Amino acid sequence: MIKKYDLHLHTKYSKCSNLEPSVLLKTAKARGLNGIAVTDHNTIKGALETKRLNQDKNFEVIIGEEIKTDKGEILAYYLKKEIKPGKFEDIIKQIKQQDALAIIPHPYDFGLIRKKIKLNIDDIKDKIDGIEALNGRCFFRFINLKAQIKAKELNLPMTAGSDAHFKSEIGKCYTEFDNSLKTALKNKTTATVSYTHLRAHETSLHL
Repeated sequence: MIKKYDLHLHTKYSKCSNLEPSVLLKTAKARGLNGIAVTDHNTIKGALETKRLNQDKNFEVIIGEEIKTDKGEILAYYLKKEIKPGKFEDIIKQIKQQDALAIIPHPYDFGLIRKKIKLNIDDIKDKIDGIEALNGRCFFRFINLKAQIKAKELNLPMTAGSDAHFKSEIGKCYTEFDNSLKTALKNKTTATVSYTHLRAHETSLHL
């Protein structure tokens, strides 16, 4: 069975979002997703609350975090404990100590708020588990395209996430895979999908 996961989502525990965990969970299910990664900025509070609210054994909520480092941000999946912002090398080490996954998000984005990562991905390819090759908040198409080219060049797994901060953005991009996410990333069998009309398929679902 092919699964669809939005792997980059924020809740009200990120200062830039107003999403209640309950709304995020209900909307993700209504839009046909099979799982999500809640990745608030520098905290796992939103992820823990969303996971606690989820009563559906067939829907996975991944404890994630978007962690600020001196070289840019890192997405961490399957965390057991929150990780504080710090040096890139230290953050990577802490992620691996938790047997979690490290993904570089929107590596070539730019702007006043989001800076592109301040390192050469070639130099860290053996330290990360993949590249976010499709981010729903990258305004220019070439930014995601550049990430996809780099992932293929380095033979790194690709992920996709809406980077949703508001309800309307949930599920805009998602990652498709078979089996488990960890297995798919290890085997480099993930696919990224942009599906902007998920709202048309919403149904009335309960948590």
